Amino acid sequence: MTSQTCTRRNIIGVAAALLPMPIAIRGALAAQTLPPVEAFRNPGCGCCEQWAERMRQAGFSVTMSDDPELAQRREKLGVPVDVAGCHTARVGDYIVEGHVPPKDVLRLLEEKPVARGLSVPGMPVGSPGMESANTSESYNVLIFAADGSTKVFTSY
Repeated sequence: MTSQTCTRRNIIGVAAALLPMPIAIRGALAAQTLPPVEAFRNPGCGCCEQWAERMRQAGFSVTMSDDPELAQRREKLGVPVDVAGCHTARVGDYIVEGHVPPKDVLRLLEEKPVARGLSVPGMPVGSPGMESANTSESYNVLIFAADGSTKVFTSY
């Protein structure tokens, strides 16, 4: 028998080895199609890093940088003061402000509405990165426009 011989056992072995590949390829393609997340926080904020980890778990590539002039960055990016959150991120053509759940960011990218971005104002307990074993509060994810107008995107 030579290495060129094609047996049923060899064919089955190769097929079994290739079987998981579509899943791996699909995962790699999904990661490539998600835009990178460039996030900025007040120096040393730990909950922001926890939010970034939730985004990574959802398949995003995230960089988090300290920015002692975060308010000025928000202003330059067109984030209305009343929707300011804990941190600011650029995701594709959108701004994600605060502890927005990854599934809402994915929905935003899928639906592609005419908007400036999403926001979870403040730091509500129970939002991604602000989880607590003992308590959770209701909160809204807001979609905001360049003119500062907002509406509820999702309620939790």
